[in-house]
Formats: sequence, C-alpha cells, structure tokens
Amino acid sequence: MDSQHQPRALGATASAASKMGAVLRVTSGNFLEQFDFFLFGFYATFIARTFFPSASDFASLMQTFAVFGAGFLMRPLGAIVLGAYIDKVGRRRGLIVTLSIMASGTILIACVPGYASIGLFAPALVLIGRLLQGFSAGAELGGVSVYLAEMATPGKKGFYTAWQSASQQVAIIVAAALGYALNGMLSTAQIGAWGWRVPFFIGCLIVPFLYVLRRSLQETAEFQSRAHHPATSEVFRSMLANWKTVIAGMLMVAMTTTTFYLITVYTPTFGKTVLHLSTSDSLIVTLFVGLSNFIWLPIGGAISDRIGRRPLLLFVSALAVVTAYPALEWLAHAPSFLRMLAVLLYFSFFFGAYNGAMVAALTEVMPVNVRVAGFSLAFSLATAVFGGFTPAVSTYLIEATGDKAAPAYWLIFAALCGFCATLSLYRRGGAAELQAKLG
Repeated sequence: MDSQHQPRALGATASAASKMGAVLRVTSGNFLEQFDFFLFGFYATFIARTFFPSASDFASLMQTFAVFGAGFLMRPLGAIVLGAYIDKVGRRRGLIVTLSIMASGTILIACVPGYASIGLFAPALVLIGRLLQGFSAGAELGGVSVYLAEMATPGKKGFYTAWQSASQQVAIIVAAALGYALNGMLSTAQIGAWGWRVPFFIGCLIVPFLYVLRRSLQETAEFQSRAHHPATSEVFRSMLANWKTVIAGMLMVAMTTTTFYLITVYTPTFGKTVLHLSTSDSLIVTLFVGLSNFIWLPIGGAISDRIGRRPLLLFVSALAVVTAYPALEWLAHAPSFLRMLAVLLYFSFFFGAYNGAMVAALTEVMPVNVRVAGFSLAFSLATAVFGGFTPAVSTYLIEATGDKAAPAYWLIFAALCGFCATLSLYRRGGAAELQAKLG
C-alpha cells in the first residue's frame, strides 16, 4: 500500500516545490522595488545635500521628498499602460519589462554624480530615475499578484498571493540591516559623502540575478487557456466600464498602504524627530516590523482561505479604527524603544492580516480580462493618494494639533475607507455569489 502511494506523494512534493520556486522567481522584482523605495526615504537627508543643495535644509529636503513623491504619481500611469500590456501579452513577458524599467531607474539613481559635479543635470537625472521606478511599480504589484493568484493551488489563493507583499518585507529587513551596519561602521560625514550610495550599489549588483529569475518564469496556465486576449483599447474600455469597482478597490487598499508606510518609511523619522529616540533604535524597530510583516502576511492569507476574505478584512479594519489612537497615544505619552517596538508590532498585525486577505480579494473582484490593469490601477491610486502621503500627512497633523499621536487619525481614516469599501464590493458582487467564488 505504501509503495502504491509513494509516487503520488513524491509528485505532490515536486509540485509544491515547483510552485514555491515560481513564487520566488515572480516576487524577486518586488524585492528590488521596495528595497530602493525604503532606501530613498531613509537617506533623504543625504540625498538632498547631494543633489538638491540649498541655503535652507528644509527647502532641500522638501525638494527631495517632492522627487520621491513624483514616483508615486507615476504609478497610476504605469498601472494603466503596463497593466494593459500585461493583460494583452501575458504575465511572464510583462513582468520582465517591469523589472527592466525598474532596474534602469535604480541604476540611474545609484550612479549619477552629485550636483557639485554636473550641476542641474544631477537632480534632473534623479527625477528621471524616480519616474522610471514609479512607472514600473504601477504594474509590478498587480502583475505579480495576479500571477500568484492564477498559479495558486485551489483553495489557497490567499496564502499564495500573500507572498507578493512578503517579498517586500524581506527588502525592508535587508535595507534596515544594511542601514544599521553602515551607521555603526561609518561616521555621519562619511555616510553623507558616499556611504549612502553603498546600499543602492548593492541593489544594482543583484539586478542580473533577479533578471535571470524572471526569465525562467513560465506563463500561467489560466492565461494560456483563454481564447481571447484583449487589445489595449479593449482593456481601456473595460476599465472605464468598471470604474466603480476600481475606486472601491482603491479605498480597500487605502488601509493596507497607509499602515505599511506608517510603520516602515515613516518610522525612522517619527522615532528620531518626534519621539527623540536614536537612529539605531528606529532602524532596529523597522527591522523587527519587517520580520513581523513577513510572518503575518501568509498567516492572514491562509486564514482568509479558511473563513473568507470579507470577515477578516472587516475585523482588522474595525480593530484599527477602535485601537489605533489609544495605542499611539500610549507610545507618545512615555516614548521608549520597547513601547515603540510594541506599538509598531501591533500595527504590523493590522497590515499583515489585512493585506494577506486584501490582495487575494482584489484579484477576485476585478474582471478577468482586465485583472492586472484593474488591480494595478486600484493599488497605484491608493498608494499615490494615501500611502505615499502618509509621512507628509503625519508630520502635518503633529504640527497642526501638537499631538504626537495624531498620525493615528490618518490611519483611522484609511481603516474606515477599507471597512466601507469591503462592504460595498461584497454587496455589489452579491454576498452569496462572491463568497462561493472566494471559497
């Protein structure tokens, strides 16, 4: 009896190994995207002095953040153009293109000389690099998420799609660890002069490896089985016809993208300038947050496979509405490393559990023929409107109110958007019909 069942068991193991290999190959580009985005935000002060010198440090930093934000504004355009391209030519070919564009932007930012060497060409080239990265990122997340959804084992779509975001957490962990190491080995002057470029160069060095991984991808069977692949004009018309779903999807994503940028990109600034903790403390917290995110994401996805997306999305967003401010106020009342770690790990649960269900849900509510374009546009709009502005809005709220816990208001607003959008999407699709689909 055992010998009869052995081939089937071996085959199942081989199939599982093959799927996990595909997960690694397809999520590799996500690593590069988030690695570079985090580095740009963390080293903004040094980048400002290198490329945007000014008599005012504030003006210099604001120019840098404006360039950083320009990348987010490019995401919706990339979602429409590249998303439509991926829906037309296939997931594999499209994701190779997005990785190539993203790598070009990364290499440009890492290698361009400073303002002192080439003048105005320096900030112009950095801006071009950020625009390329934003344009590519607009469709990267959607392409990867849809690929994972289409190759997932039946009944485990939430678990598989969660690895899209999990790969980004690896990038956060690596970037924070590199920043911590450089902070210990180099002086502030050395980091400002050249040390900030080191992590960017490391990102450039892994580009060929990531490209090889992407080229080895196989097209999804679901895409290949379709008799008709829509032309770009058809994708655009379908997007217009389904604009309500896209907007509701954007609001559903608002919760996850706001939480993510609050607990990662904004953490070093919040810890140092608001709570007056050390840079090292903030980096260590960020590292643990990335690790916590990595753990909670597949757990959230797996739970949503068992109980459905809707209950988990509603529970986590409601929990954030009720507890976000008390948690942040507790931290602001008596700032310490341990309190900051505890609160941000709690917010990490919000992000991981919610996002683990949300990514799968978003791939399921979008029409099949515009799945990548619809997902990408909803996600990109949410990132541009909510997530990308989280550091700026948080800073403004603290300044306007004098309340160090004020960033919680922004998170609560995003959570309310996610709660209402989830209700709307599931009502529009028909609760019984959609629940059967998610099964």
